Amino acid sequence: MKEILAKAKGMEEIIRADRRYLHQIPEFGVSTPQTAAYVAKRLTEMGVQNKPCGIHKPEDRAVAALAGSPDTPNATGVVGMIGKSGPCFLLRADMDGLPMTEETGLPFASANGCMHSCGHDAHAAMLLGAAQILKDMEDELPGQVKLMFQPGEEMGYGSRTMVEDGLLENPKVDAAMALHVWPGDETGKLRYSPTVTSGSMATFYVAIQGQGGHSSEPHKAIDPMLIANELSTALNLIIPREVDPDLFATLTVGSFHSGTASNIIPDTAELAVSIRTLTPEVYEHLLKRVPEVVDGYVKAWRGAYKLHVHKTPGTVCDAALSDQLKDYVGEILGMENVRLSPPMKGAEDFGWVSRCVPGFFGFLGAGHPGCSPLHNPRMNLDEDVLPLGAAILANCAVEWLRAQK
Repeated sequence: MKEILAKAKGMEEIIRADRRYLHQIPEFGVSTPQTAAYVAKRLTEMGVQNKPCGIHKPEDRAVAALAGSPDTPNATGVVGMIGKSGPCFLLRADMDGLPMTEETGLPFASANGCMHSCGHDAHAAMLLGAAQILKDMEDELPGQVKLMFQPGEEMGYGSRTMVEDGLLENPKVDAAMALHVWPGDETGKLRYSPTVTSGSMATFYVAIQGQGGHSSEPHKAIDPMLIANELSTALNLIIPREVDPDLFATLTVGSFHSGTASNIIPDTAELAVSIRTLTPEVYEHLLKRVPEVVDGYVKAWRGAYKLHVHKTPGTVCDAALSDQLKDYVGEILGMENVRLSPPMKGAEDFGWVSRCVPGFFGFLGAGHPGCSPLHNPRMNLDEDVLPLGAAILANCAVEWLRAQK
């Protein structure tokens, strides 16, 4: 809708200022207190009702610590509400950064050891822009819009902390959408996958307990390093022997820690194993088989173990909703700039939402081919994308609500 696009472009400097402020204060993990406070402050200034949302369970805190995230008892999501009654459409933006040093040289670059190298600062700023547009239109909205600002997307479960805290209820969410900027695509072009949109991911943290001893007396010890080596080999045989080679699936033993000297049989060993796939059935098979192989090999060599599993389901969108919303995106960008694309092999934790309600996910170009990619210390965005993203979010919410009548 041209009116919404004009409103977004009229707010471009405000959206840009929000993005630049957030860019300077990136926070990693499910606790992003400075970012959440800024988002809540901006929503309050607009007159948008908002509240904290997120539960960080003890088992999630344990896995977060294994993944290198700062321990925190709280998840710092923010939920805003616009509209009085009727159908409810959810708009999601993630707002966490990554633990890496920024090398962009921007005057508003982060200097706190974290970086918004995945563009979540832009996502939050675009949703703040959409919130202002929708708040200005509140009296004519034929329904409600719920605004989801989530931490911990890079942890793979930040959205789950909000879903478990009632995000999708009171009022009940009927459909949801999210955007992700993509610096390697031309600004103003959007691509989407109507069903499977991102890969499923799981990480298995295996702590093996053996019995240390002298290298001259291995018969008196239980060697956890030997167990870990055998286990690594066995795990790497699962996919080539049990998964259809025509289907995408990977398994990586990415971390192995044990031992201090050549003449000491260590007492413990630790492995971190990652799986990824685009096929839900393969994902369920691997979730079952990896623990079975761990149990069998560790016990075969008389060891003991503890296993922590960190899961992020794939984002599977709703085909009918995708077909509907792509037209509303086209009203902003032009239909010639909206296209289908294959699924992303990486993980995206919007899947915790799209498994509960119909969802749509779009990748919005924010640069051009050859730009530094996401998760790169030199990644930067074309800020012309900011009003476009805000307009897309607002227009999809308005038109979807109108279509429900």
